[in-house]
Amino acid sequence: MRQPSTPPAVLVQPEQIPLPLESSADLDEVFQRVLRRMRIKHPGGPLRAEYRPFAGMRSTIRLQNKHLEAHVSDLLEQAPTLVLEALAEILLARIFHRHPSREARECYLAYIFQPAMRRRIDEVRRRRGSKRSLPGRGKWHDLEEIFQKLNQRFFGGQLTAPRVGWSLKASRTILGHYDSGHGAIIVSRALDSPSIPRYLVEYLVYHEMLHIRYPVERQGHRRVVHSVEFRQAEKRFPKYEQARRKLKHL
Repeated sequence: MRQPSTPPAVLVQPEQIPLPLESSADLDEVFQRVLRRMRIKHPGGPLRAEYRPFAGMRSTIRLQNKHLEAHVSDLLEQAPTLVLEALAEILLARIFHRHPSREARECYLAYIFQPAMRRRIDEVRRRRGSKRSLPGRGKWHDLEEIFQKLNQRFFGGQLTAPRVGWSLKASRTILGHYDSGHGAIIVSRALDSPSIPRYLVEYLVYHEMLHIRYPVERQGHRRVVHSVEFRQAEKRFPKYEQARRKLKHL
């Protein structure tokens, strides 16, 4: 059954959204107003929305015993009302099985992808969060040596050397990731094994290095993690196809 459409918010570009010095909206009122605009029947219990000091740009919402509760990152405490309403629409759409409007997603991403906001997010993540890992020199593979060789070969030694290490847990679902906030490349300890060929570890490190070279972009209402340039560069890895097949097998 098609849900009633949500009246769109005003479409704005990143340069149009300021970073004000103080908050301009009460969060409870913002969620109440967006509930009415989305024509969602209030569950009947209390609604409470508050800021929380998360270690990053995280916001949550839950409905329990007719009690609607939203927790919004305090990094948005100074955001314009328009941005808070866009986030409220995204969160409410999630809990009530709706689709947020394209305008709401566009507005929210436009705000958080501003360079000044990205710097604030990374700063808060470094200050509040932690990134624990094992040293890069493992029993069978040395991640730091691999990083340095790949940096010289593919990037002319120009990539700023992040912290490179093995994960604490031997995960087989997340084999590697790059954390921009902590400047760290982490590879799953499950791959520090004699049964894992060196080229496969090199490919994973190279993939995460490309995230440094080609950071997440915003295209309209979408976050683009792997851009066209990223994918083209990834295929320049000598054993790209072989590594992809091996990863699928693993």
